[in-house]
Amino acid sequence: MFNSLTGIITGKFPQKLFLETNGIEWDIIVPDTTLDDLPKLGETARVFTWMQHTDTAMNLFGFASSKDRDLFFDLNKVEGVGPKSAIKIMSNIQRDQLIQSLESGNLAALEKIPGLGKKTAQKMLLALKGKLTLDEDLPGVKVVVNRGGEYADVVSALANMGYDKRDVESCISKLVEELNGELPQGGEVAFKDKTRDAKEEILFRRAIVALAQ
Repeated sequence: MFNSLTGIITGKFPQKLFLETNGIEWDIIVPDTTLDDLPKLGETARVFTWMQHTDTAMNLFGFASSKDRDLFFDLNKVEGVGPKSAIKIMSNIQRDQLIQSLESGNLAALEKIPGLGKKTAQKMLLALKGKLTLDEDLPGVKVVVNRGGEYADVVSALANMGYDKRDVESCISKLVEELNGELPQGGEVAFKDKTRDAKEEILFRRAIVALAQ
């Protein structure tokens, strides 16, 4: 499946974009915010795409960036939010504002999005808070990056116990900093010099206590 299309913008309409590539004009469903982010009519644009193929229809969805498309995929994980519903949500709020509302648990802000009821907003928070696909430079959102890091096994174990992954990553990061700063007592080996298994055991035990508070 193709990742993106690059062509001339031939039409802009509410939640719809026409893009011509080598004599083919594509009819693409897009959020209204994407229309604002793309160039003017007659100019060249790259649109990141996703194809929906069902028994009754084929729909092509487009986004101004791969990050917008990632958010679209995240929204589709929510029960009751399909592709077209996700497009409507993204049409009524900027990506960074939506992510900030979800990450901060701001239910009131989500309920103000046109067409988004209280129940769906609650489902979005339950399904996505702390689990969004985020980029590191998003303004106003603190992102903890720990992809396959040294203590990924500890993070995974705690997350599997039901703790929020981002809370776990933040907790582990703080604990490592604290433990590295502690002076060994009674001839004990410093944390940084302990074996990997010993470090993980200590972190796991301390994280359980910290996360329970």
